[in-house]
Amino acid sequence: MRVLGVDPGTLVTGYGVIEEAKGAFRAIAGGDIKMDSALELPERLLKIFDTLVSVIDEHKPDCLSLESAFFAKNARSALFIGHARGVVMLSAARFGIKVFEYPPSTVKQAVTGSGGATKEQVEKMVRLLTGVDKKMRPDVYDAYAAAICHINHSAVAALGPIRRGRGGRRR
Repeated sequence: MRVLGVDPGTLVTGYGVIEEAKGAFRAIAGGDIKMDSALELPERLLKIFDTLVSVIDEHKPDCLSLESAFFAKNARSALFIGHARGVVMLSAARFGIKVFEYPPSTVKQAVTGSGGATKEQVEKMVRLLTGVDKKMRPDVYDAYAAAICHINHSAVAALGPIRRGRGGRRR
């Protein structure tokens, strides 16, 4: 399975392509899309779209994963991030790629074992799980984490529902 994880933002959007084979994660590509704060919002959104379309076209992910919307303290920031999220979803739809969303705490839990993990803990675990050895922006590690989260959740879903026999024991 190959998953594109994205951490959307209007100044920096992180992306990371993770491939899972035989229970191991391999980082295929990752980077950040940095925008000049002097650019108008439409130009920033176009840059996100163009870059992600290029990444999807080159790496052919099976799906896209990102953190679900959260409630920001600043309504303006939340609105801008909502625009960026829409463009991320549009880039996936352009290729017919399904989008999966996970709450931030679920992404952190899937990678570190704790839903309240810090950015540093997420980075450390992503590096351990994928073998990524170069220093990158936190947004890239968050994107890799979103991809890993989806892979882990897909593996659990593939196991099917838990069936319980008599006495509540698992069969």
